[in-house]
Amino acid sequence: MDEKHMQIGEVAARTELSLRTIRHYEEAGLVIPSARSQGGFRLYTETDVARLMVIRRMKPLGFTLEQMRDLLDATDRLDAGAALDGGEREALLERVRAYRQIASEQVDKLRVQLARAEDFAATLSARLDQEGAPATRV
Repeated sequence: MDEKHMQIGEVAARTELSLRTIRHYEEAGLVIPSARSQGGFRLYTETDVARLMVIRRMKPLGFTLEQMRDLLDATDRLDAGAALDGGEREALLERVRAYRQIASEQVDKLRVQLARAEDFAATLSARLDQEGAPATRV
């Protein structure tokens, strides 16, 4: 199946990542362009975009490049459908479960931080309301 190829600018627009960030992830071995044009431009597929989206979602949760690489390796091997024996498949699934647990814990921490930030913004708004300042809600 011939997948449509996109240049890095289109990928950047779709993923909301900068060109520099996409190149950094390439240098780190996280996402390798599927092809190169005759002029040497990086060409990406939908699969590459999906991979970048996984990375983009992991970044705010504090995952390191090494952790991203490890998770992507595990999911790539599971997705490949290669002949994995039961023990190897279970080990890969356990790695994914461990990352799911870390992600859940990080999301909980972010919820607490967001609640604190919202409380702070509300406190400032209340203070300004008391002073009769024009209200600009957050």
